[in-house]
Amino acid sequence: MIKKNRGALILSSILILLPSLLGLIFWNKLPEQMTTHWGFDGSADGFSTRHVTVFVLPLILLTFQWLAVLITAKDPKNKDQSSKVFRLVIWILPVVSLFANATIYVVSFGQEVRVELWTLMLLGLLFIVMGNYLPKTKQNYTIGIKIKWTLQDEQNWNATHRFAGKVWVAGGLLMMASVFIPNISLFVLISSVLILGLIPSIYSYLYYKKQVKEGTANIKSLLVTKKQKVFALVLIAAILIFVLVMMFAGSMQIEYGDTSFTLKSTFWSDLTVAYDAVDSIEFRQSDAVGTRVGGLGSARLLAGSFHNEEFGNYTRYSYTGSDACVVLKVDGKTLVIADKDAQSTRQMYEELLTKTNLQAAPIN
Repeated sequence: MIKKNRGALILSSILILLPSLLGLIFWNKLPEQMTTHWGFDGSADGFSTRHVTVFVLPLILLTFQWLAVLITAKDPKNKDQSSKVFRLVIWILPVVSLFANATIYVVSFGQEVRVELWTLMLLGLLFIVMGNYLPKTKQNYTIGIKIKWTLQDEQNWNATHRFAGKVWVAGGLLMMASVFIPNISLFVLISSVLILGLIPSIYSYLYYKKQVKEGTANIKSLLVTKKQKVFALVLIAAILIFVLVMMFAGSMQIEYGDTSFTLKSTFWSDLTVAYDAVDSIEFRQSDAVGTRVGGLGSARLLAGSFHNEEFGNYTRYSYTGSDACVVLKVDGKTLVIADKDAQSTRQMYEELLTKTNLQAAPIN
């Protein structure tokens, strides 16, 4: 299946990575911090550095693209799957990548975009396209409405997917139409996604009950091969390892230079601050983190953009194990740093006092 679609896979991979090339072309015109996430109301609530946005985000999408392709291709029931359905799997993420990155770049250039409305339009279009492909999907473990009754009976599968195709097309049209009706797009998005998954499942169950009543139900055990079990275990292990690394690995450190200090954090960009740019410095025995609006948040490290009632939006580089912190005002902006514990955080504070030649503030 992969060999037959080699050309499409290469082209789709190039399209997913195309935003990285555009990012390099416009590198000097892009801001250092770029908006990469928006809330349901269209307000920006997530930010990433230029390096992460231009290079890392497309690579993440490319990884998901190949995972989806490999999992679909390895499904033994997909050997006779419609080539049109497999091509749909190939082309969904390139479309998402181009849309998402185009939105990020347009916003970064200072243009206003109704992100929530365009996202709803794209989702509606995707549901319409997928709804047209669902009736063509043959029984398998990776694509379609994969519940007990469809997987156990081919007749149930076919009937459910014919019905689901109509429901998804109607739902997609409703999503797109709701864009033109003020203040209901969020409600339509949430309710549509729930309904489009729930209604076909209910239909499948009712179809099964009808088969049981008529004595035509064909229920059999689902056979899982040894290779499938091994593949599933490897995939689960890989996901768990990734989660554990992101949650509990990594470090944060401060390096003192002659004229500036640099904060270095695993999984996040370095930050260099000139000593003469520091307006004030304060040691605090307690710390109110607030809400992370962009950057890294794990069980071990906090780095990036945060928001709380006292500072508003501020920058943070810290371990999570210390209640104490150092608060710096840098060119009118707030920077909060913290080492592994209160003692080492206090040492950091005293070193910065010496380097900046500032007076110690009362300890809070």
